[in-house]
Amino acid sequence: MSLKQKTINGIIWSAIDSLGGQGILFVVGIILARLLSPREFGLIGMITVFIAVSETFINSGFSSALIRKRDCTQTDYSTVFFFNLAVGIFFFILLFFSAPAIANFFEEPELTNIVKVLGIVLIIDSLTIIQRTILAKRIDFKLQARISVIASIGSGAIAITMAYSGFGIWCLVALQLSKQALNSIFLWLWNRWKPMLVFSKQSFLELFHFGGKLLLSGLIDTLYRNIYYLIIGKYFSAQDLGFYTRATQFKDLPAKNLNTIIAKVSYPVLSTIQDDIPRLRANYQILIRSTMFITFILNMGLVAVAKPMVLTLIGAKWEPSIIYLQMLCFVGMFYPLHALNLNMLQVQGRSDLFLKLEVIKKILAVPTIIIGIFWGIKIMILGMMVNTIIAYYLNSYWSGKMIGYSFKQQVKDIMPSFMLALIVSGFIYSLGFLPIDSYLILLILQIAIGAFLTILICEVIKFKDYIYIKNIAFSKILKKKLK
Repeated sequence: MSLKQKTINGIIWSAIDSLGGQGILFVVGIILARLLSPREFGLIGMITVFIAVSETFINSGFSSALIRKRDCTQTDYSTVFFFNLAVGIFFFILLFFSAPAIANFFEEPELTNIVKVLGIVLIIDSLTIIQRTILAKRIDFKLQARISVIASIGSGAIAITMAYSGFGIWCLVALQLSKQALNSIFLWLWNRWKPMLVFSKQSFLELFHFGGKLLLSGLIDTLYRNIYYLIIGKYFSAQDLGFYTRATQFKDLPAKNLNTIIAKVSYPVLSTIQDDIPRLRANYQILIRSTMFITFILNMGLVAVAKPMVLTLIGAKWEPSIIYLQMLCFVGMFYPLHALNLNMLQVQGRSDLFLKLEVIKKILAVPTIIIGIFWGIKIMILGMMVNTIIAYYLNSYWSGKMIGYSFKQQVKDIMPSFMLALIVSGFIYSLGFLPIDSYLILLILQIAIGAFLTILICEVIKFKDYIYIKNIAFSKILKKKLK
């Protein structure tokens, strides 16, 4: 199979994995949002940073190191597996005994038991990282997609049943735990990799030389991305955090999922041609153009339909989250660009530069966090918007310097897609001023006209990035019909 075909298949199955699994959980989240209060979502949001930081230590950057290494052995995999498991158990114990302190910090006593139970997810995650790494290294996302969809359906059914039975916030805990547990069980059953009883110091040090810097980078980035949950939970209220959390979950459906899809596929694919710079640059340029075409359309479209979507799907009690969602979409649309440019640094073996950039970017973000405490959540998100543009410039400058694809060239390539999305979303947003009483009808009208207008403009002007994606889609459909 050619590199292009591997990339296309990888993206398709990674999309099914992310959008299928997360799409199901999105629907589950809508149902739970109607049954639960913003405060209950806010309580879960308060402990997000502690779980996320712990999971970063569990991964330790070894997954990226294994994917990049061309001749991985069973000793390599087993060494990382046992290290991850030990770290997972350590952080579970740490979180378990820190639970009362976390509850006291937020002045929410019920968090104590929630933290203790939810911490189990750390041990579960530590058991599955190598399984996922092996599949990613093979650019085999089909199995992961199947498992993700099954796990999402199963965990969603459990959570909804518990919510209707009056378990309150515990249905959100069960949702996370059951999803990770089902993922782990099916990965072990269907991937069939088994660790050997071996731990190699030499293998550990070799992989840690590259992965250790990614660990620090990941830790810094995780703290930055999740510190807002901690700040809002501490200095505002659980209800305010609930609104922010729900807005983030809506924003993540296109932004984070597309980011995950591209990051998961592009890194192993580009790693296979890391020494062929002209070929690497050509494939990288195609990835950026096609990815950002989809990203701009989805995120700006979400901004335009935010109000009727939120009010239709989860009700008027969540209305304060609308403005947060619209602002966060402008932050989220840059996520895939960050992922691609940072992946290029990893592909070129520059985990040291990756770490330095993370330190610089997060130092620049500190004023945003401080301002948010005193000026409010909206100003804090506005600062996030500024920071993400600065971060994109820094990432693209160095990755572009390595392969001859500069920040200026990248902006020139993606600007047409940005302008197209801006024009279409502006028109869709203006439809919201029509005298339509039903938000559901308005939402359907906006989505239908937006899709039609986008396709019409692209077909008329023969928009290059749209044509590229359309040809790939049609070729896959035709291939299936011929079979």
